[in-house]
Formats: sequence, structure tokens, C-alpha cells
Amino acid sequence: MLHTNNPIIKHKAGLLNLAEELSNVSRACKVMGVSRDTFYRYQELANEGGVEALIDKSRRSPNLKNRVDPTIEDAVKTYAIDYPAHGQHRTSNELRKLGIFVSGSGVRSIWLRHDLENFKKRLKALEAKVASEGILLNDAQVAALEKKKEDDEACGEIETAHPGYLGSQDTFYVGNLKGVGRIYQQTYVDTYSKVAHCKLYTTKTPITAADLINDKVLPFYEANELSVLRVLTDRGTEFCGKVEQHDYQLYLAINDIDHTKTKAMSPQTNGICERFHRTILQEFYQVTFRKKIYTTLDELQKDLDAWLIYYNNERTHQGKMCCGRTPMDTLLEGKLIWVEKNLTQI
Repeated sequence: MLHTNNPIIKHKAGLLNLAEELSNVSRACKVMGVSRDTFYRYQELANEGGVEALIDKSRRSPNLKNRVDPTIEDAVKTYAIDYPAHGQHRTSNELRKLGIFVSGSGVRSIWLRHDLENFKKRLKALEAKVASEGILLNDAQVAALEKKKEDDEACGEIETAHPGYLGSQDTFYVGNLKGVGRIYQQTYVDTYSKVAHCKLYTTKTPITAADLINDKVLPFYEANELSVLRVLTDRGTEFCGKVEQHDYQLYLAINDIDHTKTKAMSPQTNGICERFHRTILQEFYQVTFRKKIYTTLDELQKDLDAWLIYYNNERTHQGKMCCGRTPMDTLLEGKLIWVEKNLTQI
């Protein structure tokens, strides 16, 4: 699988990943709306030069006369490894104190030439230098490496093999509805297909967390002949407590669903739900509350259900597995993987 955060080549990498996932080039090209010739051109570039080869190359030749003095370039490279967490403008300011004058944009240009333009790449260069030269780390380098370690633990890529393999559940505070009170949304998102289920409540308790699974999630997966194997939640009281006395954890245990909890104080670990909450806030709640005044929870739930039908069945998704397909299309395609895995285990 090819992975990239570069928006220019994300579409191209998505096409190659989709073809690999489906084992069908023609089908992948049809889904992504490109020709087979284009696919094979991307594939050849990726095979020869990796994911970075997919970026469109500029035909303009660099003007070497505009390059900074080599001693300044060396100073910027050295500073990038000595202080990998410092940005381009801070680097410029700190070097100026040493009598080395280069602008923030000049620093970035040098970084780009030497593959140092972001924090991860500067850390990679630092790690390579430590491995080859065994240098003694300064405080800034130690702090940067510790930060990377924490970020890796908090933001590690979620492992998801097929629909139902891992669901992400969270509570979202909608707001205060006049005559009703506080409104909370229980959210469940399948981490593979991004199919979402939501239900509104006036309380935030283990019972409401379990009710979403019982009323919306399990009936849906049973109807599609799929199983829910594991659920990821944060450490909120509605999800965690003494197992023998906690309604939510008891419900998961009864239904043979494993329960995984996020790292403490790291909400980004449950980033799929966090991202969905931003989408539903911008595309549903902020729009519907401008157009309509709600007096009951049922009215709002009815409109929420209608929006979820659109989200799951019509709205295309740019997630890793979706690659421009709708969540429901992704789930149905991924179901084939789930069926194959079950057949091999029989």
C-alpha cells in the first residue's frame, strides 16, 4: 500500500491502492474515473521511484545564481539537525543572532533541496546521523525525539482489515435545545468503510452508549451478514468502569465484542470519530439549526437519520479505504474480504 499526506499525489496513490485492494485494474479505473493507460503510467512511476515519483515534475530549471552561499546552506542544514523542532522563521531568527542572514523562505528552500522540509524528515536526518556517527544529543534533540515517540503512540495508524473489524464510538455534545435540555449524540463509525450510525439522547450514560450499539449498529451489521469484532472508545465514564457493574462493558461482553480504549489524554487516538464529528457539525447541525427550530428530540433525530442516509449512501469519502467511493459502497466491497477470511478459517 502507498501512503502519502501530499494532496497532489494522494489521488494517484489512492488509485494504485484501490486496484491492489480489488485485484482488478479495470474496476479501480472505473471507480476513480481514469483510463487504464493512466493507471499503468502511475504504476510504472511508483515502481521506479516510489510514491514521490507520482508528483508532477516542474520543467523549470533552477536558477543557480539565486542560491545562497554554500556556507549559509551548510549552517541551515546543521541547525535543522541540531534543532529539528524549530520552524523556518525561528531558524532564520536564531541564525541571525549568529551573524548568518537568511530569510524564513530561504531556510525552507534549503530544507526542500535536502529533504528536511518538515519535522518528521528532520528527525529522520537526526536519527540517521546518530546511527552513523553516534553523536551526543543536546536537550533540543532529546525533546524532539521524545515528542515523536509520544505522537507515534497517540496517532498511530489504526489497523482495520474489513468492515466490522473495528468500530470507533464516541459521545458528541450537540447543544442545548429549548424545552428539551442538553443533547448528546452517540456516534459509531466503522473504521474500514466509514459507515456511520448516530442516535440522540438527553443524557450521557453507559445505558445510552449501549443503546446505540443495540438499536442501530448490530441490527445493521446483522442485516448485511457481518459481525462487529471490536470497538474503540475513549476513557469516558459512559464507556469505562468496573466491568461487572458497567452496562456498556457488560453489553459488549454479552455480544462477544472486544473493547479497546484510547491512550489517556489523547483524543486524537480516536481520530476517525473526531473527524466525523467535525463533518456532521459543519454539514448538518450548523445548516439545519439555521433553517429550522426544533422543539422535540424526535424531530431532530428524524432529520439526522435522513442526513445519515445521504452521508452513507451518496456522499463520496476521501478516506484511505474509500478512495472516492461512498461509505456504503466501500462496506459492500470490503464485505468480500470478510467473506474470504471466514472461508479460509473454516
